[in-house]
Amino acid sequence: MADSLPPDSSRSEPGFPPPGGRPPSGGGPGRDSHDVKPWEREMLEKVLMAGIREQRAARRWKIFFRLLILAIFAFGVWSVFDFDGGSGTTSSDSGTGKHTALVTLSGELSADSQASAQKINAALESAFDDKSAAGVILRINSPGGSPVQAGMIYDDIARLRAKYPKKPIYVVVEEMCASGGYYVAAAADKIYVDKASIVGSIGVLMDGFGFTGLMDKLGVERRLLTAGRNKGFLDPFSPQTDQQKTYALDMLEQVHQQFIDAVKKGRGDRLKQDPDLFSGLFWTGQRSIELGLADGLGTVDSVARDVLKAPDLVDYTVKENLPERMARRFGAAVGAAAMKTMLMGSALSFK
Repeated sequence: MADSLPPDSSRSEPGFPPPGGRPPSGGGPGRDSHDVKPWEREMLEKVLMAGIREQRAARRWKIFFRLLILAIFAFGVWSVFDFDGGSGTTSSDSGTGKHTALVTLSGELSADSQASAQKINAALESAFDDKSAAGVILRINSPGGSPVQAGMIYDDIARLRAKYPKKPIYVVVEEMCASGGYYVAAAADKIYVDKASIVGSIGVLMDGFGFTGLMDKLGVERRLLTAGRNKGFLDPFSPQTDQQKTYALDMLEQVHQQFIDAVKKGRGDRLKQDPDLFSGLFWTGQRSIELGLADGLGTVDSVARDVLKAPDLVDYTVKENLPERMARRFGAAVGAAAMKTMLMGSALSFK
């Protein structure tokens, strides 16, 4: 017939490959893998890798949240049971037999630190009150700090010595017992040091900065409004007047004299006559013994064993619990320091 095609014609039925040939480039089920174009392969790889990364990220977040929940749970348990809080003992009889009570004063004396009068005095009260304690050792390693905190501890030691006249209190100095630290130590019956300890620095300072010259160069104007002509006293961005400087020096002299009186009262005639004794200088432990600032060489263990004859030690130091430590590090201390820096610009301290 005229419209018939020869058997070897290149025409084929739809959906079927031509005889002996490959499927069209956009072919269907019979498509060969060799016909996948490079951009298609690259796209498939990207899709697969994106899926894998998403799964990994989801797995990491799941692990993170599980660890976070575990940490919160652990923090809650720690807070409830307060494993680190409190002193070594608070009862009138620790039940440990004859022993030496130990209280540690470490770091800068300040109201919001571990070496605050509140914590040290509470620990000393418990130590003196324990009938099994043969005596009390106050271990000090402090560069000084607040004269108020130092004075409060000094006064409380004097009160406890009068309340418990048969129970001695000895200070053992480790690396440093300077300034406010020595103010506290002077209240004890005796002071023992290492030959290389730093002892003394009986003086008072008030430090700060003045930026007025720099502000003038930069063209910065200080706008300070006060009610009271001395309300901006010691403001670091305002010029210091002679009257204000004289007033500050008089105040330092008063506090310094309080320090000197406390040392003389505590050490008595053990102090040697030396013109530099109250000048703010500090000395080695060996030299402090020669000057009468200390009584001898000793450690916590040697004083407990050889002086008090009670080698067993019980620690009465009031320790921070975890919530207090976190609050101090991330909240109160930072805020207080920032406010002091911004509002006062100067600080009075035994350092």
